[in-house]
Amino acid sequence: MALSGIQIYKLLPQTNCKECGFPTCLAFAMKLAAKQADLSKCPYVSDEAREKLAESAAPPVRLVTLAADGREVKSGNEIVLFRHEKTYFNPAGVFIRLRDDQPLDEIKARVEEAANYSVEYVGMDLTIDGFAVEATGGGEAFAAAVGGVLETAKLPLILIATDPAVMANGLEAAEGTRPLIYGASAENWEAFADLAKKHDAPMAIRADTVGDLAELTEKVKGAGVEEIVLDPGVRDLRSSLALSTLIRRMALKKTFRPLGFPIIAFPSECADDEGMVSVAATQAITKYGGFVVLDRFSAATVYPLLVLRANIYTNPQEPIQVQPGLYEINDPQADSAVMVTTNFSITYFSVANEVDGSGIPGWLLVADAEGMSVLTAWAAGKFDAERIAKAVKTTGVEEKINHHKLIIPGHVSVLLGELEEELPGWEILVGPREAVDLTGYLKVWNTV
Repeated sequence: MALSGIQIYKLLPQTNCKECGFPTCLAFAMKLAAKQADLSKCPYVSDEAREKLAESAAPPVRLVTLAADGREVKSGNEIVLFRHEKTYFNPAGVFIRLRDDQPLDEIKARVEEAANYSVEYVGMDLTIDGFAVEATGGGEAFAAAVGGVLETAKLPLILIATDPAVMANGLEAAEGTRPLIYGASAENWEAFADLAKKHDAPMAIRADTVGDLAELTEKVKGAGVEEIVLDPGVRDLRSSLALSTLIRRMALKKTFRPLGFPIIAFPSECADDEGMVSVAATQAITKYGGFVVLDRFSAATVYPLLVLRANIYTNPQEPIQVQPGLYEINDPQADSAVMVTTNFSITYFSVANEVDGSGIPGWLLVADAEGMSVLTAWAAGKFDAERIAKAVKTTGVEEKINHHKLIIPGHVSVLLGELEEELPGWEILVGPREAVDLTGYLKVWNTV
């Protein structure tokens, strides 16, 4: 049975040494109870207490980390089946697969295209996470492909080979990184486990049934490899969904440790049609895929997947926010319009993008509404005349303009009178309700 944070705290040394990375033993205990920390971080816990805490403190899904040149991709440490129960922690890594039978120049060109892809979305830069390199022949070609990928972009790697000797060549070419080793099965797992230990790398295992997968993880752990990734082995949408859900449910609800590891998914192997590949990738991201490997990079395919991932892996209890303050759009001058909105990211970017797209200069005053949208914040008393007036007075906007006109969102027109009281000498203008109507409004705002 899982222990509470207080029960765990009683078993810790209670020295508050901070060597675990947390300010107090109690804070560490609470993280252990939430399955968000590893007991090994405490250097002073007694052997007796360690034994009692081991089962309770270990996260139900083991954390696996891939790394290259300071960039990491993490999967695991999840503690809920559904995002609304608490939150998800480590977004599914999106990888692009390359094969070593392709010309090296083509490999480098594909890597460069995918690695350079970056799109801003509500303040976040959406990018792929790394590359998967698959061996189709000997170790020399595999090593050359791995080297070519890293020469072009030093991103985390997944190395795919069924022959341990070929994998060894790839690992040598990837020296200095921490790739995922993929290719182990019931027949060759021991050789792969030796490679994983030698190179301090996580390894993936594949089996035909969940039972065989659980049995294989125990063998691999017994050989000294702790970071494991699971491939359920099926390659159709229905079975992938069923087995991924079963594996995650067994890990979280039954605390079944042999299945408490991240899952790898290959959407391109589940469908031939590119549209269905996107469906399979969507399913993998939403239903417990820790690493998602695509065969082809396409901005049209990758962008919606990355947006979906960003939305799923935001904390539902913490709204996405931007920093309150005064933002300049299109090089505003002293006679440019001043608009006010809240610091909810989607609201801010909706307004900012419309103003930017109009080409009309403007000042965007972002008030601290604790990350809520305009109507929600107004209803909660977080976007009122007092807060808006405070934003006007503390951002120094008055010193940057030669007028005293402030445009408020049409949805909160009821604040007009109160704002005139809070900001004597200012003229309060009621703008449009929707951001999409701002372009037309800004063309005539000074005549209102």
